[in-house]
Amino acid sequence: MPNSVNGTGNTFNLPNFAGELFTASPTRTPFLSMIGGLSGGRKTDNDRFPTGQLYEFPEPAQPGISETASETAPEATAIVREQKYNVTQIFHETISITYAKQANRGKLSGLNTAGQAANPTSELDWQIARRLEKIARDVEHTFINGIYAEATAANVANKTRGMLELCSTGTHIDAGGAELTVDLLKQLFKAMADAGAFFGNMVLFCGSEQKQRITSLYEKQLSYNAPAPRNVGGMNIQKLETDFFEMGICYNPFMKPGTLGVFDVSVCAPVFQDVPGKGTLFLEDLAKVGASDRKQIYGEIGLDHGPAFMHGTITGLKDSGATATE
Repeated sequence: MPNSVNGTGNTFNLPNFAGELFTASPTRTPFLSMIGGLSGGRKTDNDRFPTGQLYEFPEPAQPGISETASETAPEATAIVREQKYNVTQIFHETISITYAKQANRGKLSGLNTAGQAANPTSELDWQIARRLEKIARDVEHTFINGIYAEATAANVANKTRGMLELCSTGTHIDAGGAELTVDLLKQLFKAMADAGAFFGNMVLFCGSEQKQRITSLYEKQLSYNAPAPRNVGGMNIQKLETDFFEMGICYNPFMKPGTLGVFDVSVCAPVFQDVPGKGTLFLEDLAKVGASDRKQIYGEIGLDHGPAFMHGTITGLKDSGATATE
């Protein structure tokens, strides 16, 4: 069945049914939720916003300054700073439902049994709620998988940089099709420490296959350390302690197959661009052109991901790829 219809919803392309509502599409957005959600984060009045300033010290060295040499001040030096930035991008949805569709709330399609009622009771309210969930899904996907693009004209779209693209320029390991191992994880953690990561609030995000693989890697160690009840089977590794930090483990269906990311969520936040008099992510009526209710949801949102050296990724892991959300 089609997952959406184009244009205005009417009595025939959005029939009423009785019964409980379900979707197999992922609606939880763990990364977005951890960094503030669609109601948290911070605001900007410029579609380009800073994600931080980077600077580096020279390689450490032991000075060799004699008493005589100290009588003359050394040559002046200065530490150079470089600003990094990202952009907000537009998220925009339109909802249009005919008056006739809304009036036909008692007209049921499909299996009809005495006493049944249409679910949902308000098509317009239900469609608005689902569009907000769609935007949250799109934001989650973008914050992880987004490819940076900066608008150069009004007809060119801004696209915010996601975590995977950010890490491709920082701490990144290509597994080359190998299975995930403890040694491979240790290699990533060491590389992040050597790169200067602060390890504030670390979370490992991965898809279903890598999540199961992590549990398989550590379940024997857990069973040795903590005796389990005799009537409970199975393991779910949700936290790891490494040489450098403690880390939560989060299944995220929006991660690409064969990929895992270790992100410091303490330096990440959604950034919202305020439209004066309207807000950051708002619902408003569109002009009437006939017998339908027309509304739009509009927001400009970007990701403040902090510096690349705070995070790390492993890509190219062996993975069936059956559960990735495109």
